[in-house]
Amino acid sequence: MKLISGFFLVVALLFGQDCFANETKPVFSFNDVIVKARLLAEQEYQEEKSELPEKLEKMDYDDFRSLRYVREKGPWFSKNIPFEIQFFHMGSIFKNAVKVNEIVGSQVRKIPYDFKAFTLNDQPLYEINEDINYAGFRLHYPLNTPDYYDELITFLGASYFRALGQNQKYGLSARGLAIDTGLQSGEEFPFFKEFWIKRPMQRVRNITVYALLDSPRITGAYSFFIRPGLTTKIDVSAVLFPREKIQKVGIAPLTSMYLFGENTKNKFFDYRPEVHDSDGLLIHNGAGEWLWRPLDNSRHLRISSFEDQNILGFGLLQRDRNADHYQDFEANYQDRPSVWVEPLSPFGQGVVELVEIPSDKEIHDNVVAFFVPKQPFEKGKEYRFDYRLYWMKDENPLESGLGEVVSTYSGIGGVSGAGDEETIKFVIDFKGKELDKLMQDQSLVPVVETSLGKIKNIVIMKNPFIDGYRLFFDYKPDGKTAELRAFIKNKNNNLNLTEVWSYQYLP
Repeated sequence: MKLISGFFLVVALLFGQDCFANETKPVFSFNDVIVKARLLAEQEYQEEKSELPEKLEKMDYDDFRSLRYVREKGPWFSKNIPFEIQFFHMGSIFKNAVKVNEIVGSQVRKIPYDFKAFTLNDQPLYEINEDINYAGFRLHYPLNTPDYYDELITFLGASYFRALGQNQKYGLSARGLAIDTGLQSGEEFPFFKEFWIKRPMQRVRNITVYALLDSPRITGAYSFFIRPGLTTKIDVSAVLFPREKIQKVGIAPLTSMYLFGENTKNKFFDYRPEVHDSDGLLIHNGAGEWLWRPLDNSRHLRISSFEDQNILGFGLLQRDRNADHYQDFEANYQDRPSVWVEPLSPFGQGVVELVEIPSDKEIHDNVVAFFVPKQPFEKGKEYRFDYRLYWMKDENPLESGLGEVVSTYSGIGGVSGAGDEETIKFVIDFKGKELDKLMQDQSLVPVVETSLGKIKNIVIMKNPFIDGYRLFFDYKPDGKTAELRAFIKNKNNNLNLTEVWSYQYLP
C-alpha cells in the first residue's frame, strides 16, 4: 500500500494536482443556491435595469412573438439526451436579464448569449455585440410522441413558469412567490434572476432546475424536480429570506384566466358559450373536507379566504372538458391543464386565498390562488416550503370518493314561469363517485347553508343528461356579502356523498 501511495504522489508532483480535480471538487447543489440567497438577503436590494438596443426596447408584442430561437443552436441539440433547451430573447415587456447556467458533472458554466441563435420575422437577427443575457428559457421533451420535442416547461417573466402534461395546451401559470396580491398598496413581483439546469444523463426522464429569486423585500432559493408524463409532476422546494417584515406572502401561487362561463351574469358579446383557463378552485382542507368554489368574473374585485391548519391541497382546475362548451378551435380551452398543489411538508396555519379581478379581455390573467401563512415573515428568519405541483388533464391525484360539482347556474328565483326577482335560484349539478352507488333518490339528503339571508325551496332530482343529480334552491339575500354552502348527504349513514359547493354572494 505504501508503494502504491508513493506512486500516485509522484504522478501528482509531475502532472500537478489538477489531475484529481474532478474527483474532489464538490458538485453544485441546491445548498449552494440557498447560500447565495442568504447572502443576497444581507445586502440592500439593487434594481437591475438592462439597457437594450432601441429596436428591442420599443418592440411591440407582435414583433416580440416573431423573435424566435433556432432549435439547432440549442446547447443540448443532437446530444442524444431526452431534453432540449431553447431561450427567449429580451425585448418588449421582458426586460429583466436572466443568467442561465448548466451543471455538467461537477462543472458549472454559464450559457452565453448569442444573437445568431435568433431570427426576427424569419430573418437573421441584427447584430448585437453586448452580452445582454436572456429573458428566460423553455425545456422541450418528447411528451406526446417519441419523435417530437414538445414544450414541457417555460420560465419567463418575474417568477412565472408554466408546464404541460400529455395532450395539454398552455393555460394557467404558477409563480415562485406572490407578495401583497390583492392589497390596495399594490403588488410586489419577485423575479428569478439566475438559473442552474442540471444536464440529465441519456436515459434519465427527469430534470432538475435551481433558481435564485430576488425582490426588494425578500430573496429565495428554489429547486424544481420535473417529471414529465400524462400528469407532469414538479417537486418544488423554496427557502426564503426576508430583507424586512412582510405581512402577506403568497406560497405556491397559481394564476389563471376566467372571462365568462355558465354562471357569469356579466355578459360578453361573444359567439363562444364559455372562455376560461380554469373554472373552479378545489380545496382539500386539514379536516379532510373537499370544497369547490366556482370561479366568476363579476364587476367588482372579489377576495375569498379559506382558513385552515395544515392544508392537504388546493388547486385551480379546468373541469369542463367538453369542446362544444367553448366552440374555440384555436384556443382549445378544453385542453388547458388543471394544477394541484400538494404540500410535502406541513404548511401550518394560514388561509388559502382566491383573488378574482374584473376583466374584459381573455388575454389578461385575472384569477390568483395561493396559501398565506398566518404569521408574517420576519426579517432575518429563514422559511422553507416543500410542495408538489400536478399539471394534469384528469384528476387522478384527487380521488376523493365523492361526487364532484360539475356545473353551477343561477337566475331569477321562484317557481318556473312566475319568477321572484327578490330571490336568486341556484342550480348545482353533482356527478360520479359515491352517488353512482345509490339507486334510490330517497337516500339523498340535500344540505344548503348560508351565513346571511334565507334559503328556501330546496329540491334534488336526477339529471339524466350527466347521469348525476341536480340540486335547486332559492336564496333571498339581505343586501350584504354572504357565504353559501351546499352538498348532498347519505340519509342512511349521514356521511357526505359530494364535495361542498362553496359560493360567495356579492350584492
